[in-house]
Amino acid sequence: MGLASLGPPLRLVVEADGRNVMKRTWTIIGVSDVPSSFKWYQSLFGQPETQPAHSFFGQILDSDGTVLLCLHQWGAHEHPSLTSPETATPGNGLLLFFRVDDFDRALKRARALVARLEEEPNTNPNTGTQEFALRDPDGYYVMISAFSSLELMGSEAPA
Repeated sequence: MGLASLGPPLRLVVEADGRNVMKRTWTIIGVSDVPSSFKWYQSLFGQPETQPAHSFFGQILDSDGTVLLCLHQWGAHEHPSLTSPETATPGNGLLLFFRVDDFDRALKRARALVARLEEEPNTNPNTGTQEFALRDPDGYYVMISAFSSLELMGSEAPA
């Protein structure tokens, strides 16, 4: 899956003093088993299987090294919002939204990972692109959305 290759993975900001500063967002979710969730997301994204850097933390990376998602074991390091799924319901108020350049293959991989999809493939009326949704092993809602044909050709900036 080539998410970052289809649009800039960072935002260039020009500070008041003229310096260019890059900003990136790393989404970190609490999971019960980092190695297992790591393998699950690599399977969903069609990535070669590797091991997370630690048993308590791992980063799912795109082929260019861009961080797509960080997995953090519940209760490790006493981060207030990652103490336990009992005090912070996984996925409450969070939608993991990934845009992919291999939608049909991603759908096939997703169907192999779960018994049923949360949303069957459909066309989003706002974007005109195909999407579907599933739950990860910790209950997070994961939306997979296709890039439009114009975006894939480089004629349109990703939304």
